[in-house]
Amino acid sequence: MNFRIKAFGLHLLSSVLVLTLVFGGLYFGWYRWPGWYLCNALKVAPILLLVDLTLGPLLTLLVANPLKYRRELARDIGVIVAVQLIALAYGTVTLWHGRPLYYAFSVDRLQIVQASDLKPAERARALAENPALAPHWYSLPRWVWAPLPEAAEERQAIVMAAISGGADVIEMPRHFKPWAAGLAALRAQLSSLGQLRDVRLRQPKAQALLRQQMLARGLRPDQSVAIMMTGQGSPLLAVFDRGTLRLRALLRSDR
Repeated sequence: MNFRIKAFGLHLLSSVLVLTLVFGGLYFGWYRWPGWYLCNALKVAPILLLVDLTLGPLLTLLVANPLKYRRELARDIGVIVAVQLIALAYGTVTLWHGRPLYYAFSVDRLQIVQASDLKPAERARALAENPALAPHWYSLPRWVWAPLPEAAEERQAIVMAAISGGADVIEMPRHFKPWAAGLAALRAQLSSLGQLRDVRLRQPKAQALLRQQMLARGLRPDQSVAIMMTGQGSPLLAVFDRGTLRLRALLRSDR
């Protein structure tokens, strides 16, 4: 039994170290709040935790028989580790392709832009036409303004494409501008809690929860300081200081 426990412990420790390095790098680089929430990363993480922290070490506990030949034991543990590595690779690639690259203010809301949202052609155009804000493989999340283009024809084409399910302006980094350039437009879109247009944030339960959170932070729900922030799943409520436009809070409505 001591042999089994030692094998289990070593396998568990190794799994914890590897997952800490992978998750830690992804979290501190890209998935810090609100990235993990808006990207719905919790759909992928439990799979990795189940396979790499539970099934892997437990299977080692079962197969680690000290009476086995060393070659047979090495083969069994090797198969377990191979399955773990496949699961880890799947999860890591999925999180990498879905990593947040931008938090974009566009028209009347804040939206997260993930790496998977940007087509190769749009990345290439951004590198050529807007290199300062173009995405690179190493890019960390940036706050940007994504206004519709001034040219009426191009503007109309983007709007019609977005309505029909095509690419929106937030998927076109060539149009992005620095965050500071859009502050005046952002201020004009801020509203009070009761004036929010999104039906999900106007539900009585959501309104009550958001009001409670705002009051707990010393924020006034009746002031025009809030704007919706969307991603995958339930939206957040972004609350800004009306004067400085400094972000004060990002509040959940689904607790």
